[in-house]
Parts: sequence; structure tokens; C-alpha cells
Amino acid sequence: MKRDRRELVESIMTGLDQAIEYEKGNLKNVRTRKVSIEPLPHFKGVVIKRIRNKANLSQVAFAKALGVSTKTVEAWESGFNEPAGPAQRILSLINKETDFLDHYNIITAK
Repeated sequence: MKRDRRELVESIMTGLDQAIEYEKGNLKNVRTRKVSIEPLPHFKGVVIKRIRNKANLSQVAFAKALGVSTKTVEAWESGFNEPAGPAQRILSLINKETDFLDHYNIITAK
């Protein structure tokens, strides 16, 4: 167990050293990848309810699928509260792909 931990720490330290050397311009043959990230959406009230209805879920089922309370979904839909970043991102995925929750077995039909 100690050996595994030591190997893990050494691996992390090696990676950090390499990152520092790369930033200093000392590593040349490093494979890099540039990405762009879609801006975080900001769904509110009526739109959240529309997404839930499009997914054909009750507030209770929708809340369970997202890992939040039913009161939270009620607050979102009434405009009293706004979902945080991760919930916004998942709402975006559900909005784009209505079978997202089914596809990833988050919900299953019985």
C-alpha cells in the first residue's frame, strides 16, 4: 500500500515538473490539444419546465434524475431560484437530446 501511494505521489510530481517545464518553454516535443468550451447556458423558469415536459417527466422524477430535491425543481420553474453551473450544463444536454436521460440509463422505463 505504501509503495502504491509513493508511486502515485512520484507520478503526480513528475507531471507537475513537466507542466512547469512546458510553461517555461523547455519542453518542445509535447503533444498539445486546444479546445473551446461552449459557454454555460442560463436556463430559467418557464424554459426549465419546457425541458422537463419535453423529457416527459414529473417534477419528482426530474428532480431524482438530476440529483436535486423536488423543492429545488419547483423553485427553478417558479423563477425563485436558478440552477447552478453543473445543473445548467445537464439541462442543456437534456434540451439538445431529449433521450439523454434514457440513453445514459439515468432513467429507465418499466
